[in-house]
Amino acid sequence: MKAIVCEEFGLPATLQYKEVASLKPKKDEVLVRVSACSVNFPDTLIIQGLYQFKPTLPFIPGSDIAGIVKEVGENVTALKVGDAVFGFAMNGGFAEEVIVQSNAIFPKPENMDFPIAASFLMAYGTSYHALKDRAKLQKGETLVVLGASGGVGLAAVQLGKLMGAKVIAAASTDEKLALCKHYGADLTINYEKEDLKKRIKELTDGKGADVIYDPVGGHNTEQALRATAWEGRLLVVGFAAGTIPKIPLNLTLLKGCQIMGIFWGSFAMQFPKKNYQNTMELMQWFSQGKLKPHIHQIFPLKETAKALEEMMQRKVKGKIVIQNQ
Repeated sequence: MKAIVCEEFGLPATLQYKEVASLKPKKDEVLVRVSACSVNFPDTLIIQGLYQFKPTLPFIPGSDIAGIVKEVGENVTALKVGDAVFGFAMNGGFAEEVIVQSNAIFPKPENMDFPIAASFLMAYGTSYHALKDRAKLQKGETLVVLGASGGVGLAAVQLGKLMGAKVIAAASTDEKLALCKHYGADLTINYEKEDLKKRIKELTDGKGADVIYDPVGGHNTEQALRATAWEGRLLVVGFAAGTIPKIPLNLTLLKGCQIMGIFWGSFAMQFPKKNYQNTMELMQWFSQGKLKPHIHQIFPLKETAKALEEMMQRKVKGKIVIQNQ
């Protein structure tokens, strides 16, 4: 099969598009012929050796996949050869075939095409786990989403609205914010032009935000934390800005607030039943037309490096997808 192989940690240009051996599923595993795999920001970190874990070299990056079951391993009874599925793998998605654990893969609805299916699980799974399980977002609360035009950001905007919150989208350009408004944001902040802390305070009548969803990191994290309400919750989702902020912990004391880490992949592996329930709730909203990923662009497998470069340059609104022909 063809695959994108990381033979040494580095930038996307170092990745190799090459022929590799076909795969064979083991116990509790499913072999999927990949139709589509979306690009997520952690992919850009993993190939550089900068993520929370470092895969053993060489490896095939890519996690968020959709395709057709080619073979099932021992103990797998819920799926059969020929089933259309979508799921999450620790790596291996930027290829023509991938191995997925049977508890991390789900039947694909007929009305969900492969690029949409490949864009769904990680973005919405992460955001729903963050807002539901960690922040326990309540109807009527104010949610501020940083990096709101990205894949997980737009998912958080949509979910925040469905959960009854007042949603303030924050992003770096007016074009990105227009997309956030289209997906349901009530108010917007351009943090390249406006003072983030001041605007959050102004838009909440001085109270501050109940929940901050932060997949960006960098200098805006502390400003957002300073604009939380009493007993506010800051959700640490990622560091797309490239720097991990150092937070003065006296702020948590003064505001009675919480800083919560979000690692959906680990949650999904440790608590598969809870993750399954969340996924079923998300799928119901999708079937009702209440959730839909925004596809920025689709690339063929051989142009995966170009897609990763687009992600690193912060040009992407919504999701980029790698699709096998």
